[in-house]
Amino acid sequence: MTKAAEYYQRINEIINGIAETQVDNIQEAAVIVAELIANDGVLYILGSGHSLMVAAEAHHRAGGLVPVDVIHDKTFGRAERLEGYAKVLLDEYNVPCGGVVVIASNSGRNALPIEMALECKGHGIKTVAITSLAHSKSVTARHPSGKRLFEIADIVVDNRGVPGDAILETEGCPGKFCATSAVAGAFIMQSIIAQTIENLVKMGVTPPVLISANIDGGDEHNKRIMAKYRGRIKGL
Repeated sequence: MTKAAEYYQRINEIINGIAETQVDNIQEAAVIVAELIANDGVLYILGSGHSLMVAAEAHHRAGGLVPVDVIHDKTFGRAERLEGYAKVLLDEYNVPCGGVVVIASNSGRNALPIEMALECKGHGIKTVAITSLAHSKSVTARHPSGKRLFEIADIVVDNRGVPGDAILETEGCPGKFCATSAVAGAFIMQSIIAQTIENLVKMGVTPPVLISANIDGGDEHNKRIMAKYRGRIKGL
């Protein structure tokens, strides 16, 4: 078997594992996100380092929800061990009490995701963690609280990743290679969005969904929806 084929096999095992074991947690996350959007709220997502890709998966893209903002770690993970940074970011985005923040962190051990969850809890903001329980449980927290992300967040969705994230090995390579957290995280994020949209429809709310700008009528549709959130989402 080629390594490309092995990766395909292993990533499918992980996706199937998420679908089999995390459905209740995904459903629970979608309930609070749908309620938030139905009440004219904005969903915030934090992803530090490569977890930023999980956040970007839900932000301003065709088929996605308009009221989504990324709490952007401009250091791309270089400050994720810095205590106090989470408060600076949360204050910058002014997430209100009653809001929802999704925190993507594979290890869940560094100061930024842990402090973000703690700060949110202190401000009455609900949190959803997308993390690897296997990785988190195999390491200690890099935060004075001694807690890891999964021990703080209100809802935890396990990305089913292995400690260290990478899953392939071959003779001649000094370590494991090909991570899974970005693929798994994107799948989880899109699953939450899919269920959120179904929930909104059942609630009688028209989901504020972006249509591809590359199909006829897309620009006009998107302009109408984005006007409602302009000034509340960075970049709109």
